[in-house]
Amino acid sequence: MASYIVTGVAGFVGSHLAEALLTQGEKVVGVDQVNDYYDPQLKRKNLQILNKYSDFEFIEADIQALDWQKLLVDVEVIYHQAAQAGVRASWGEGFRLYTERNINATQIILEAAKEAKSLKRLVFASTSSVYGNAETLPTPETICPQPVSPYGITKLAAERLCWLYHQNFGVPVTALRYFTVYGPRQRPDMAFHKFFKAAMFDQAIPIYGDGEQTRDFTFVSDVIAANLAAGTIPEAVGEVFNIGGGSRVVLTDVLAKIDEITGRPIRREYIEKAMGDARHTGADTTKAQKLLGYHPQVALTEGLTQEWEWIQQLY
Repeated sequence: MASYIVTGVAGFVGSHLAEALLTQGEKVVGVDQVNDYYDPQLKRKNLQILNKYSDFEFIEADIQALDWQKLLVDVEVIYHQAAQAGVRASWGEGFRLYTERNINATQIILEAAKEAKSLKRLVFASTSSVYGNAETLPTPETICPQPVSPYGITKLAAERLCWLYHQNFGVPVTALRYFTVYGPRQRPDMAFHKFFKAAMFDQAIPIYGDGEQTRDFTFVSDVIAANLAAGTIPEAVGEVFNIGGGSRVVLTDVLAKIDEITGRPIRREYIEKAMGDARHTGADTTKAQKLLGYHPQVALTEGLTQEWEWIQQLY
């Protein structure tokens, strides 16, 4: 059996993470439901890349339908990336999917992890959405989380479950709070993907609110480096880390950059502020620097250029 499991392996971050492990010569079992939250064809494209590696095994299944105790025999690290993502879709009818896929699924893995003899690390993918409108920017991990979306609530609940299993059963958990990840393979419901696609097809893009909101954008390869460190460094156990890109940028400035990169001015359509969107996000990554040796390598312009190249090939 593989020594690594990646859940959500067909997704944006999961596929990059599995690819990085496979490139290092590791055996990887990937788990993904390939649901239709966004176009499953995009997930299948990601899987095609991974299927080229003989050390990759794919299990297409709902996390809650698997025998995790059996799966975890000989597994050293679980990278739990699978989640129901997206802030805006987490209101109303859709909320049940968030509790199922973010809380219940995580609890099932943790329950099996407490019996797993060979398990050295469970790295949980959390999110900056747990902070909501943080009082302090950049935000350190010590700030009390106050999510402003149902999505943020479910991710925080899953993170808290990780600590309970760590404290009561010694499950070797680490959590990484991602700040707005972007890059090739980004989900189509995420801003940059939408913006580049709009530029390509000369469509207007919806801007929520006044465009003056700020985000800490993190390139996907930096997030992968953080995961690999969190999966190996002993000091990471029982800790939570902010993983940000190192620069907080105003949305309108990002759009100007995108205009420059694509060479096509994007038409902007201002609409009302979205419920559950934090006004500003900014990561204080001092702790990740100190314990994980985390230093983001990819600057925004370089990262956006890479994503634009990928979008052009995709469409």
